Amino acid sequence: MNIHIITVGKIKEKYLKLGIAEFEKRLQAYCKLKIDEVSDEQAPEQLSDKQLTQVIEKEGARILQKIKPTEYVIALDIQGASWSSEQFAKELDRLAVSGKSSIAFVIGGSNGLSEEVLQRVNQKLSFSKMTFPHQLIRLVLLEQIYRAFRINRGEPYHK
Repeated sequence: MNIHIITVGKIKEKYLKLGIAEFEKRLQAYCKLKIDEVSDEQAPEQLSDKQLTQVIEKEGARILQKIKPTEYVIALDIQGASWSSEQFAKELDRLAVSGKSSIAFVIGGSNGLSEEVLQRVNQKLSFSKMTFPHQLIRLVLLEQIYRAFRINRGEPYHK
């Protein structure tokens, strides 16, 4: 399976870099993983509605350039479906069995995802109704993908 993570912004905190590197290493046995970071749009703290829309659209255009036409796309979005780890594992397995072996996960910037990106996605997934830093979500996503592979193979890890 090919897993492609498209994310806005670079990881800055060392502890997140270490955790992400660990799960990238662990996932090598289960899938081909590619992470594309697109630059976040520099903007002042206080944005007008028009400026906010422009920022989201510029980041969205960068995201869309990274999505391959053949990829099944899952956006991380607070309005998305909430799955348990077991449901997430079943969904990845279902996609693989149905011939969708290239899956792209999209993590937007701190202002969210553009309408154009949301129109392109096949599914929306929410890890929580809480708001998390998008940098932390990359680590959480990688861990859940790793957990899903372990669940699907009946290997110990998930408790």
